[in-house]
Amino acid sequence: MLDDRKLEVLRAIVEDFVSTTEPVGSKSLAERHGLGVSPATVRNDMAALEDEGYITHPHTSAGRIPTDKGYRLFVDQLSTVKPLSPAERRAIQSFLEGAVDLDDVVRRSVRLLAQLTRQVAVVQYPSLSRSSVRHLEIVHLAPNRLLLVLITDTGRVEQRVLELPTTLSDDDVALLRQAFGSRLHGARLVDAPAALSDLPDAAPMAIRPVLTSVMSVVLETLVDQPEERIALAGTANLTRHVLDFPQTLRPVLEALEEQVVLLKLLGEVNDPTTVHVKIGEENNVEGLRSTSVVTVGYGPDGGAYGGLGVVGPTRMDYAGNMGQVRAVARYVGELLAGA
Repeated sequence: MLDDRKLEVLRAIVEDFVSTTEPVGSKSLAERHGLGVSPATVRNDMAALEDEGYITHPHTSAGRIPTDKGYRLFVDQLSTVKPLSPAERRAIQSFLEGAVDLDDVVRRSVRLLAQLTRQVAVVQYPSLSRSSVRHLEIVHLAPNRLLLVLITDTGRVEQRVLELPTTLSDDDVALLRQAFGSRLHGARLVDAPAALSDLPDAAPMAIRPVLTSVMSVVLETLVDQPEERIALAGTANLTRHVLDFPQTLRPVLEALEEQVVLLKLLGEVNDPTTVHVKIGEENNVEGLRSTSVVTVGYGPDGGAYGGLGVVGPTRMDYAGNMGQVRAVARYVGELLAGA
């Protein structure tokens, strides 16, 4: 463990390097941060930090820069994230409240997050596996054709057309609506199999074959194999940080193009109250090991509809990005919870 003074020196090095992109020297630290000690003492503290692997010096520069380990300790020591101004909070709220549907909420959220942080923003659509049924509508398109419309509590809409081997009357379709509505309304999708397990035996004999077909579509298509979707914005922001990627941006860009990679970044985020930060080599995806990823869940307390976050260089404003990610997530969660 480092003593308080060395932690303060590390904090100053991180903040200066993030704001200037230049390696930080002991004299400038002593002058700018009022550490209350001489440059010689600061040099000794920097030497100790370097010995412990928290900072390093690039090439022959006299200054020092943080390592991934140094950023990790800095983030772990953050007692608070940078608060948003009242004007910023109002801007976020008014921008998101103008959304007309779920797609619009996600598009606005990812664009807003990219603008606020100047990083690459990623927003996961509400996961079906974490959603509940608000309504299942069964529309009689033709004597042997049905349209199933599933609406979740987050406003997500899934539609499937079902071709039947037999014809149905309007009264038969009404019976189907009643049978499914009584079991699924308000139920979590993951609980749908149990909710529907005895439905065929309880349904009128005349509609049992069709009911079984409808139930199969609901369970297999919408529950067992839910389509997860991701929205991405701000990839061009990486060009603001070309100095942070001295080799090439290509591995980062290739990783961001992979849907499975983006889902992996957000798939483990289940808590709307805790912001997670993965720094450099902590990232499991090889193409992202020159980046830091800041993520959080959005949704009601005790659960999450999905996740959102930003990807950028390890030299980032962690306190600011963590605050902005958390603020956007809170507003998105409140908006969808009241949808």
